[in-house]
Amino acid sequence: MRRTRWWRWAATVLPLVLAVSAAGARADGGAPAPVSVPAVARVWPVGVRPPVVRGWEPPASVYGPGHRGVDLGTAPGEPVRAVAAGRVSYAGRVAGRGVVSVTLAGTDLRTTYEPVRAAVRKGEEVAAGQVVGAVEEAGAHCGAAAVCVHWGLLRGDGYLDPLPLLPPWLLNRGPSRLLPVLGVPLPKGS
Repeated sequence: MRRTRWWRWAATVLPLVLAVSAAGARADGGAPAPVSVPAVARVWPVGVRPPVVRGWEPPASVYGPGHRGVDLGTAPGEPVRAVAAGRVSYAGRVAGRGVVSVTLAGTDLRTTYEPVRAAVRKGEEVAAGQVVGAVEEAGAHCGAAAVCVHWGLLRGDGYLDPLPLLPPWLLNRGPSRLLPVLGVPLPKGS
């Protein structure tokens, strides 16, 4: 009788355990599920079109190796701007580095900027493009000779690629060029 009960229990519980394990394995080790990020940014955090020194490299697991944001090349002292309107959720030091975090208005997203000497305080409302701090020179995060700002994006505790926050016109790498229109007569008086 004990064997019969054990088999019934195993037949009931084992599929549930396997389903939960498979779901966890996909979340931690499989291909990341596509995540919707609205293009709400109106400016780059630094510069006009800063070079991306290191891109987004999502980790395979919560504590696995990867790069949880993008590094943007810049210079010490350069202003760091809020990419979109929101409220400062943190402005201070973490592990010796200045960090500013802004919860974006109308979303469940939070951007982070580091290393930054904060020019804002926790709870302060910021507008898109408003200066939230200045770039600090902080160690060799971007290599021995480079200075960069690490720009991160979070939804809850999960890290996301911040570049999709930028609308396509801000991501375009080249300047606009006007091409001649052929076959259209010039206006009189030209």
